[in-house]
Amino acid sequence: MSGLVIDKQKCIGCGLCVAACPASALTLADDVAQVEQAACVLCGMCVDSCPEGAIAIVKESTGDTRDYHGVWVFAEQNQGRPLPVAFELTAKGRQLADELSAPLTVLLAGGPGVAKEAQSLIAAGADRVLVGEDPKLAVNLEENYAVWLDQVVREGKPEILLFGATGFGRSLAPKLAARWQTGLTADCTVLEIHKESGLLYQTRPAFGGNLMATIYTPSHRPQMATVRPGVMPYPVLDESRRGEILSQPFPQDFQALVRLLQQRRIQAETIADAELIVAVGRGIGNAKNVALARQLAEKLGAALGCTRPLVDTGWCEYKHQVGQTGCAVAPKVYLALGISGAIQHLAGIAGAQTVIAVNSDPEAPIFAQAQYKIVGDCLDVLKALLAQV
Repeated sequence: MSGLVIDKQKCIGCGLCVAACPASALTLADDVAQVEQAACVLCGMCVDSCPEGAIAIVKESTGDTRDYHGVWVFAEQNQGRPLPVAFELTAKGRQLADELSAPLTVLLAGGPGVAKEAQSLIAAGADRVLVGEDPKLAVNLEENYAVWLDQVVREGKPEILLFGATGFGRSLAPKLAARWQTGLTADCTVLEIHKESGLLYQTRPAFGGNLMATIYTPSHRPQMATVRPGVMPYPVLDESRRGEILSQPFPQDFQALVRLLQQRRIQAETIADAELIVAVGRGIGNAKNVALARQLAEKLGAALGCTRPLVDTGWCEYKHQVGQTGCAVAPKVYLALGISGAIQHLAGIAGAQTVIAVNSDPEAPIFAQAQYKIVGDCLDVLKALLAQV
């Protein structure tokens, strides 16, 4: 039985748990605490408040974890074409699968015709691609995708399941984790197999990006994580690779509660796909100097990026923010002006091919990730570059 469990032998009827419960799910009857499971939100505040240790949260196990095998990746698509993050996760999944000596399966779902993209995912590293091709999957509705994925995953029992941390992935993954009563780590920057236990160690920024937390799921399956686009390297496609492409039909008896009436495309400015980025940090000095960096970006045909403090002070808009609390990027060239290199910012530019860093502090962390390093005033360098272009 899962849920909140009260040991009636230990309970002394003090009522502290009743007072601590924010959901009003606990009451006292005959001097013993009682719980209404339907109202309980499993926050654990009553567990902390009980002086006798009479309350515990019990979760059902998914069964023998040895029944689960293989690494699976959900390949999100748009208008029938897999997103870049689908290929990034396929490459990472290939690495994890090789370490576990396990197969890599990619899940590709969409409207009629999506199956023609399956071979490109095999070229990226998949051993097999399970394809769901149905009009109900032509648009990204969480309810429809959850039904298809629930059926496929319950049958296949993967050990690891990865999603892209897109808007759709962030909405779909927790819906499935709740169905399967398993853990989910969001916005991971590092995924690695622990050598002794074989568990997936999932690292992500925590406490506003001030430290990195490593999380693992020891007794529930699948082990689930979402990864931001641009964090993992894009693979080199090998068109000579061969693998299985299998059809997984959508349940025909499913009746959706949500029906899409209209869809409109909104063009939004993004730096995620920029090949050249001019980025500024606090070392730029003031808002006027940010305007100079914007000029340089325009002259170079580059996107303007910034660190979180510049957004907090109002010098830049959030759409320009690079890092784990902003946008993860993977440009060919990343010019960092006055950026010291906080850990969450470095994680956001991990996919950059070439980093050019300018900072007055020779010990700035950004230099550890840069191929070209200039120790000096970033404003002087900025003005010199403007003069050159």
